[in-house]
Amino acid sequence: MRDIKREILEKLNEIERKEHVKILYAVESGSRAWGVASHDSDYDVRFVYVRKAEDYLRLDGMRDVIEWQLDEVLDMNGWDLKKALQHFHKGNAALFEWCDSPIVYRATPEWKAVCEVGKKYFSEKAAMYHYYGTARSTYEGFLTGELVKYKKYVYALRPILACRYIEENHSAPPVLFEELKEKQLPEHLIGPVERMLEAKASGGEKDLLPQVPEIIDFIRSELDRISKIAKEKTDEREKDWAALNAVFFRTVAGSDLLCYNGIQEQKSECKETTT
Repeated sequence: MRDIKREILEKLNEIERKEHVKILYAVESGSRAWGVASHDSDYDVRFVYVRKAEDYLRLDGMRDVIEWQLDEVLDMNGWDLKKALQHFHKGNAALFEWCDSPIVYRATPEWKAVCEVGKKYFSEKAAMYHYYGTARSTYEGFLTGELVKYKKYVYALRPILACRYIEENHSAPPVLFEELKEKQLPEHLIGPVERMLEAKASGGEKDLLPQVPEIIDFIRSELDRISKIAKEKTDEREKDWAALNAVFFRTVAGSDLLCYNGIQEQKSECKETTT
């Protein structure tokens, strides 16, 4: 039997060796992190890595993403630490979800420090626009026909419930769909949504099933309402870069001596280590 978790961990080690990076954090995102995966859902692995300090001084620069694998089972890609911190400054909602993912493949003390700083840059307006945009594009792209993929209901409902949570609590929403559902789903929709989730879980990701009128009506009305709320919110994002710069400098300074699966690199010297 295929051991997916072990395979993912091995691939993370392989990425470090071949790309000469240190992976600070690796998590599951998407339906498995949300707790609503179907039996044939793929694994969406996201990671943040740091390079050696000298790499950040190169005149030619280096790519700030690693796109490692994309097939029917695994979707693995990662961001450079610098890119991640820049997106924390923008209030990128995806990063806050990565920080709170319930499925963690790797976590380091360095990332804990980064995440503690990054969370201070949460923006209600930026997050609501992100979730509204996700729900709107899902609705317009996949939920207007007579037959729909039920996983697309989740992809529209979850960001809508996230917006309702932000509106009420003024903080980053939970990652798990079940928690959002318990806190933010109107009572009259509990039955229809539960039945939809049961049908989704028992079928395949690509199955086309009849529309659920109660759910689609809720999605339409909430999209109109959330659009107005997001526009009216003031842009309260933290503008100062000092804290992000400080944690970046500390983390990269530590990368002058990094261990990549038994290989130590310091300045231009390389030698194998034993454990």
